[in-house]
Amino acid sequence: MASPTPIKIDFVSDVVCPWCAVGLKSLEQALAKLGDDVAVELHFQPFELNPQMAPEGEDILEHIAHKYGSSPAQIEQNREVIRERGAALGFTFNMDKRNRIVNTFDAHRLLHWAALEGSQAELKQALLAAYFTDGRDVSSRDVLVDVAASVGLDATEARRVLDEDRYAQDVRAQEQFYQSQGIRAVPSVIINDRYLVQGGQPPEVFEQTLRQVAAEG
Repeated sequence: MASPTPIKIDFVSDVVCPWCAVGLKSLEQALAKLGDDVAVELHFQPFELNPQMAPEGEDILEHIAHKYGSSPAQIEQNREVIRERGAALGFTFNMDKRNRIVNTFDAHRLLHWAALEGSQAELKQALLAAYFTDGRDVSSRDVLVDVAASVGLDATEARRVLDEDRYAQDVRAQEQFYQSQGIRAVPSVIINDRYLVQGGQPPEVFEQTLRQVAAEG
């Protein structure tokens, strides 16, 4: 029996990016289809959609209208497209619960720590669900600690990480690295440092690319 092909995946994304939630679910389904053919090393890399966002955040509708020039009708139409894509993949978008866009730097610091603790994927999934499904404020340190604890991370240590501004330089360095590589939009999924899949692609696109990479060995 052939041993699984090792594959490294860097998933560059933000926890308040709806297409990142869609893309992650698609990637997970693709990996499930590949099964034991591949041995995947998955890393979540930081990207802030709004790095200058004030601590109090902004009203989501006002923010989208200002940033993209979208009308209320266009915003609603886009939300429905995202909701349907999520539902098809098993992810619930409760758009009516998400009324603010927030600063995500603390969330990325916590994800950096979670990687060292071996629970990064679990925390990433939990943060996406907290924001998009439950409408929670993922810039709140109380919320972040609670979400960390919900996936088995130590709440006291999570609080220390946040309050002591740990890993701030590491996160900034990672953000700058991917920007220097030309990453301007997320999700950006980098496979074996060579192949790039961007956007909330369907599972078939990820599966096809991963099979191609695996075949090359």
